[in-house]
Amino acid sequence: MVLDLIVIGTAITLGPLHNSAFILLLSSQRGVRLGLAFLLSWLANLIAVIACVVLLTGGQPPARHSVPSTAVIDVKLAIGLALVLYSAYRHHRPPRPHNPPRWTTRIDDTSPVTAAGLAWVLQPWALVGAGAATAVDADLSTLANWLALTGYCLLATLSLIVMETYVVRAPAVANARLNALRSRLERHQEQLIVTLSLLLGLWLTARSITELVT
Repeated sequence: MVLDLIVIGTAITLGPLHNSAFILLLSSQRGVRLGLAFLLSWLANLIAVIACVVLLTGGQPPARHSVPSTAVIDVKLAIGLALVLYSAYRHHRPPRPHNPPRWTTRIDDTSPVTAAGLAWVLQPWALVGAGAATAVDADLSTLANWLALTGYCLLATLSLIVMETYVVRAPAVANARLNALRSRLERHQEQLIVTLSLLLGLWLTARSITELVT
């Protein structure tokens, strides 16, 4: 479980879409406040999903090879296959002109509530679902599993935490460097989405098949 959570959390935190949007928010007039609203909403979403899983399982993983356990593995397998197919679709579709979303033209008028809502919209829900399915195996009678779930939520938010802290400590330098990073992310957005989807999809597929046959 721990290794799967590390892989999923890393894939989430490296996603180019939410990182580009977050940098745009940080570069606005109220960047620190908007960034904090986005960050807290992002983290709250992850925690809420894990909390729902824990409430459903009671903090006890289902018995191995039971119907609930097999169903959870099937869900992870379906997500893995969907990510592989999605990466193939994104790779083979014709190139499209990159037009920034309309909300970016009103970035300075964005409210913290809107920034928080944007975090919910940009959450990679397929990956979050994979994390939730993995968390079903958490045995919360042990401290190690509590730490694993906490670490997963923080890892999936790590890029936002680092950028927010950077802007608070050195705003002038940070904004210049982060905007340069955003330009690179936007130039390579398709390649990043395809690569992350493919790698995580293959990982989830392989792990799920292994769990089903052993």
